[in-house]
Amino acid sequence: MTQFFTAEDGAKLAYSDEGEGLPVLCLAGLTRNMADFDYVAPHLPGVRMIRMDYRGRGQSDHTGADTYTVPQEGKDALALLNYLGIDKAAVLGTSRGGLIGLLLAAVAKDRLRGLCLNDVGPVIERAGLERIFDYVGRNPASKTHEELAAKLPANMPGFANVPEGRWLADAQKHYDETPDGLRIKYDPALREAFLAAFEGEAPDLWPLWEATAGLPVAVIRGANSDLLGREAFAEMQRRRPDGIYAEVPDRAHVPWLDEAESLGAVRRWIEAVKTAPVIRAAHSSE
Repeated sequence: MTQFFTAEDGAKLAYSDEGEGLPVLCLAGLTRNMADFDYVAPHLPGVRMIRMDYRGRGQSDHTGADTYTVPQEGKDALALLNYLGIDKAAVLGTSRGGLIGLLLAAVAKDRLRGLCLNDVGPVIERAGLERIFDYVGRNPASKTHEELAAKLPANMPGFANVPEGRWLADAQKHYDETPDGLRIKYDPALREAFLAAFEGEAPDLWPLWEATAGLPVAVIRGANSDLLGREAFAEMQRRRPDGIYAEVPDRAHVPWLDEAESLGAVRRWIEAVKTAPVIRAAHSSE
């Protein structure tokens, strides 16, 4: 059930809090919302699954391009944990959500119990970025969910053996059907924020991966991903050989997380988090 909390600047942000057990904060992809985790949710018993719509996405307030940044979204994620009275949570991050998780490992490590990245890492391949540049902030030409679903197999190269009805379900989760055609479920100003974030030379994000030292980590890569390359994936394993790693065949960016390989990695990671020592540290609730 969707609920709301108010961020420090007054923005009303949507979240859901379901289940009992290990708190797992699920952070969605760039243009996505809480529905990103609908496919994996039934497969993770014993987990308190906490999801949120970032500002400007889903049911959360639109607050302008200047606020659609990874640092702000990280602050909002911590604000949600504070609001719920959760001292520490494991973070499962898909794409953008994984970048937020990496940032939190660097600036608020005492709030994390572990980090699982879905098809993202310290190196973001230009080909994947350019593909996102093409569509972010724009409504699709398709008029109905069914029309879009019919086009998605051709528009999403690298995916095969997709479950029956999955493309239609995805279209319904991420676009509203209106008399004027399909409309994105997020603020179009996200395009401006995203393009600005990737102007100029790419920053070195490897220190963020190094900051995860001591935390249980897992990385899931779509075997055909154009965002998380093979070389970066291998280097992540070299730097954190104690992590859990999985490559999902017939998937590009991003796996849905209900594939056998994805589920195996997520479940092993959850068990690793549950058995790892929990180090308590004081933190500000501001």
